[in-house]
Amino acid sequence: MLDRSSPPHPDPLQISINCAAITVSDTRTPSTDLSGELVKQLLRSAGHKIGRYQIIPDEPTQILAELNMAIDSQPIISAIVFNGGTGISPRDTTHEAIASVLTKTLPGFGEIFRWLSYQEIGSRAIASRAIAGTYHHLLVFSLPGSRGAVQLGMEKLVLPELVHLVTQLR
Repeated sequence: MLDRSSPPHPDPLQISINCAAITVSDTRTPSTDLSGELVKQLLRSAGHKIGRYQIIPDEPTQILAELNMAIDSQPIISAIVFNGGTGISPRDTTHEAIASVLTKTLPGFGEIFRWLSYQEIGSRAIASRAIAGTYHHLLVFSLPGSRGAVQLGMEKLVLPELVHLVTQLR
């Protein structure tokens, strides 16, 4: 029987991670970006910092530019959370852009995200191409753009493992 009361490798005391929140959308604006606001709110509520927030169009070159900007940022951004562009429409290119540069992938992130999504939305979860991994010293998460998907991914996967995964990268 799995004991879920404590993680297998305890984390150090809670540390604050400097994060970037990037919304990938051709239509959202700061006033309509509820998912990006939720990412920032949840990170801050967990004691983390927002070192960068942007809304960018679903263009691979701009997605990659955000990754590289996070790599070179001062103070150093340790984790970046993308939301949007993970579906299968012709404009959804976030997955391809991110997958093309990840140093290491975390396949369990997408697998568990889809499993959790299936429990909430049923078979439509198969259209999600959520992905996570590392890019240089950066931890990268990519979630669908709906508020429900962001809340699910952040609360069930990103926030519980953020400190542990960033600590592993260091």
